[in-house]
Amino acid sequence: MNKTCLHQKHLELKAKMVDFSGWDMPLSYGSQLDEHMAVRSKAGIFDVSHMTVFSLVGNQTEQFLSYVFANDIAKVKNKNKAIYGTILNNDGGILDDLIVYSCNGKYWIVSNCGTKSKNTSWFKKHAIEFSVDVNLMDEFSIIALQGPLAKEHIAKIVEIESASQLTAFGVMDFKGGLIARTGYTGEDGFEFIVPRDVGIEIWNKAIELGIAPIGLAARDSLRLEAGLNLYGNDMDENYHPFESGLGWTIDFSNAERKFIGRAALERIDSKTSKKITGVILKDRGVLRPGYRLQSNSGEGVILSGTFSPILQKSIGLARVDSCMHDKATVIIREKEFYVDLVSSRFLKQDKIMK
Repeated sequence: MNKTCLHQKHLELKAKMVDFSGWDMPLSYGSQLDEHMAVRSKAGIFDVSHMTVFSLVGNQTEQFLSYVFANDIAKVKNKNKAIYGTILNNDGGILDDLIVYSCNGKYWIVSNCGTKSKNTSWFKKHAIEFSVDVNLMDEFSIIALQGPLAKEHIAKIVEIESASQLTAFGVMDFKGGLIARTGYTGEDGFEFIVPRDVGIEIWNKAIELGIAPIGLAARDSLRLEAGLNLYGNDMDENYHPFESGLGWTIDFSNAERKFIGRAALERIDSKTSKKITGVILKDRGVLRPGYRLQSNSGEGVILSGTFSPILQKSIGLARVDSCMHDKATVIIREKEFYVDLVSSRFLKQDKIMK
């Protein structure tokens, strides 16, 4: 299996290791619940170096991104900002979700690890038309610092005061790589996309400061509480963005921009498409992918599910008929249970419930 540059560090911390898309990654370092709550209440450090990093080089890089990326790269041009969005196939299906980083005239992409081969081929195929070089940055690592105290910690870790002054999705150069105020937990945070030796330094400093290491299990429950999709679970190339809760990332504002998948999306009525909704189980139990939902107004299926430490209930993301709302039932082990259909932003739901 593939190993990140921090693999030995995880073993030293007695992490439980698992195979994640061909990578030997830490599932947890003890208690998933403790790790989850550490990020919600203080801060945690994640090794996400299994993700794929690309750098783009060429005079037509912006034109290339304008064509392959469904969001509009013009929004971040010359702004030292990052932008989230999708790449689509010609039918409008989601090939992947990713973040593009614009920093001092350079463009970088971070995408999922399981789509590395597919994305590499897709980018290189279309880059030829724009004379753009697509470079895999396999020697890089990605470290995520997440939590309400992340801003307090970052200056101690990198010893650069300006890092803590980045705005949401802001980006800055750092030791041959980048620091961005992005993350996948619903909390404030920063991500370091840096050469491996720098990644090791950052990790060591964070651990010395007493910041909790966080594994994949808590990363999943954190992102689900925040209502953030996971590629392969909540979206894939068989579904378009409107039925995957990502219609907001599609930018049609420039009629002259003919991005891949645009024509297919323009033929779709987003108001009648299936949609993604949040689901809260009212009874005891755990929602799992594949569970069927039923109501008088339609049906659906659970895509992701887990127990929410914040809500103290089982939550999930489901793709349902556009007319479904408020309430439904789910079958778990041949028994019928009631669920509420709510905003997928469960952290906001927590405030409503209180």
